[in-house]
Amino acid sequence: MAISYNGLWKLLIDKNMKRTDLIDQIGISSGTLAKMGKNEEVALSVLTKICEKYDCSYGDLISYEKTDSVDGNKEQ
Repeated sequence: MAISYNGLWKLLIDKNMKRTDLIDQIGISSGTLAKMGKNEEVALSVLTKICEKYDCSYGDLISYEKTDSVDGNKEQ
């Protein structure tokens, strides 16, 4: 399983924001931001806060990319 936060990073670019602005504006921790930077799972409550602040949905922020279960690479 591979989570991608590319939608979130694109949203920030469109709003001329830095990733660290999420810490100030949303109140997430730097550890949570680091997890997102590594495409790791975060609590749904974090995504909900982001969606409420920027009037978007989960699908605008994250996507699921299926991986090959043997070596962890994306299926093609």
